[in-house]
Amino acid sequence: MTPLQKMIVDFEAQRWSHRGDKEQAIVDTFDFSPTRYYQLLVAALDEETVLAYSPVLVNRLRRIMHRKAA
Repeated sequence: MTPLQKMIVDFEAQRWSHRGDKEQAIVDTFDFSPTRYYQLLVAALDEETVLAYSPVLVNRLRRIMHRKAA
């Protein structure tokens, strides 16, 4: 797992009450667009090292993304 992937997983573990708050925090924290953040998040969720680091969170996010894709 890369340091950036760890930062993304740790960031994703936070709870956000408003989508706009999270998107602004993405820009402030990572200095790239929310679209790029979500691309990197999806890629990270496919990594076994990321799954080993945070299995509950990764499995929850995988379920959410699977439902949205269906």
